[in-house]
Formats: sequence, C-alpha cells, structure tokens
Amino acid sequence: MISKQDAGELIDERRGRAGLSWRVLAERLGVPHVWLAAAVLGMHPVPRAQAEALGEALELEDELVAALIRQPNRAPASEVSSDPTIYRFHELVQVYGPGLKSLIHDEFGDGIMSAINCSVSFDRVPHADGDRVVITIDGKFLPYAWVSGTD
Repeated sequence: MISKQDAGELIDERRGRAGLSWRVLAERLGVPHVWLAAAVLGMHPVPRAQAEALGEALELEDELVAALIRQPNRAPASEVSSDPTIYRFHELVQVYGPGLKSLIHDEFGDGIMSAINCSVSFDRVPHADGDRVVITIDGKFLPYAWVSGTD
C-alpha cells in the first residue's frame, strides 16, 4: 500500500505534467485550492467523490485514488522542516507567535485559535517592490474551559 505522502508526490507530478494549477483543479472540484494542495500532499482525507473526480482529471490509478481517501497521519517527515519555504513558516511563528498569542488573549481572553476549525486562503498580490504572498488564516477562537470531572 502506498503512503498518502508518496501518493501525493506522484499526484502532484501528474498535475504538473498536465499543466494544471492547484487553483484550476480546486475550481473543478469545488474546493479551496489551499485545502486541495494540503489534502493531495497527505494532510487531509479527500471525500470519495472528489478523489474520484481528481482521479479522472489526472488519469490516476485506483491505488492513488484510494490513498487520497485514507485518513492521514498529520505529522510530516522531519526533513520537511528543513525545506527553506517551510522553515520560513516556522521562523514566522517563532518571531511573531508570542505577539500573536498576546493579541489573541488581549482581544478574546484566555484561549487559542483553532488549527482544526479554520480556513486558509492564499493569494498573489502585485506590488511595486515585487509580488507579495498573502496568506490568511481564519481560525475559530476556542476559550479554555476548566471542567470538573464530576459534572
């Protein structure tokens, strides 16, 4: 059985050879392109109908479609952390994380922003100094709740 991540790499290669962007594929499937890229690369299960539609669009073998549908292990391989693009996201959180945490507590109270109940958008925006990457994370606020075990 092929892993979701290995299947994702093969599917992404097929997508590139077909000349299809994530955005175009996502529009065909009726899903956000950020979600689709993460799902294909192994971080979300893809509903069967969408996995089969993707299989048809990219002429995928049944084994690759089946891998898309399976539940993921959301812990990426350790070498992913050393990829320069992904490392910059780690760096961003290291630099801005404490400030963002303080802002969340200041604006919402004691709690966290959900990474499970959230949406992520990605856009390319022209700028005189060079195009900008705009990533928006829209996460539900989850207050800490101290609950007695006897209630």
